[in-house]
Amino acid sequence: MPTDQHFDFSGKVCVVTGAGGGIGRSIAEAFGRAGGRIAVLERDAEGLAGAVEAIDAAGGEAIGVVCDVSDSGSVEAAASEVASRLGAADVLVNNAGIIRFGRLEELSAEQWDLVMGINVRGYFNCAQAFGRSMLERGSGAFVHIASVAATEPHPHCSAYSPGKAAVVALSQQMTLEWGPRGVRSNCVSPGLIRTPLAEEFYALPGVAEARREAVPLREIGKPDDVAHAVLFLSSDLARYICGANLVVDGGLSHTSMLRVPRPNVV
Repeated sequence: MPTDQHFDFSGKVCVVTGAGGGIGRSIAEAFGRAGGRIAVLERDAEGLAGAVEAIDAAGGEAIGVVCDVSDSGSVEAAASEVASRLGAADVLVNNAGIIRFGRLEELSAEQWDLVMGINVRGYFNCAQAFGRSMLERGSGAFVHIASVAATEPHPHCSAYSPGKAAVVALSQQMTLEWGPRGVRSNCVSPGLIRTPLAEEFYALPGVAEARREAVPLREIGKPDDVAHAVLFLSSDLARYICGANLVVDGGLSHTSMLRVPRPNVV
């Protein structure tokens, strides 16, 4: 297991939303291994307890707070609880998100609002609630989990790609308004990442092989690959990086020209 020895978050309060499993949990555990004091925010109480237990078992310090990021009142309450139990947040990782499948002409307004409510308004709610204390102190770091879907729209999930594009724009807006006040904001955009929730899909014949073949590095990413990018952008090593979108996809987003016929080119 990685030790994250290159990063030191000793004494820093690191908040991770949607950290009950998958990428969010890997991020929270990585902060714990790096010495951070972790606040895990999650709607699912069972996933919340599992994440806190895993961080504590690895020698870290964590608390769990049940929170619905799409509800501003729930987020404000969570921010108050984190401040009272751990102190003001030094890092916030906006990770909570959902996906709903459907073509544009078929997607209901309710499904659209559900995705946007968590994937966009949820990020905004958390940015406001946890950002106030950062602005008062003149320091802090946000990392928002976006996706390669922000620039390469995914078929049949018609609200997801626009939502992730909005996440990147939100981070850039925060950079413009909050950067002069000492608060950094960046995005990480994962590509193909193999999470526990996706195992059923990857178990289908040929799926894993075909996806590996589509990635220039010939490998499907792991949640820790995203976690380490988040730790870097949250750390003092990235002190002069603000408004960036770090793509973690093994080169996948640079392969579009492979699908374009080019006669007489070997």
